[in-house]
Amino acid sequence: MKKILLMTIAALLVFAGIVPMAFAEEAAKAVAGGGNNIPFFVAIAIAAGIGMGIGAFGTGIGQGNAVRGAVEGIARNPGASGKIMTAMLVGLAMIESLAIYVLVIALILLYANPLIKYVVAN
Repeated sequence: MKKILLMTIAALLVFAGIVPMAFAEEAAKAVAGGGNNIPFFVAIAIAAGIGMGIGAFGTGIGQGNAVRGAVEGIARNPGASGKIMTAMLVGLAMIESLAIYVLVIALILLYANPLIKYVVAN
């Protein structure tokens, strides 16, 4: 199962890297020649979506493991539940920051790209 999961993640990473690179040269030629940049914008949107999916998948697994560990710790030592809960909430906040960083990068890809302004203008 781990081998299939790793191969799927590797394939997604390769796809996320190849798609934008495949359209980048075409988009650069289109900007120079005054052509249409829609394929480049589509590649950026796909890369942002894949990045958000991977980021959400990773943070979901991390948060699940953190809560599982905290519940097991509280079950073994109910007297330490306050300290365990505090540490778990701080850890969950740190894990969630990864998803927020991925969201920020995806939004930058989608809205702060100068080529997108060119697409919108035409």
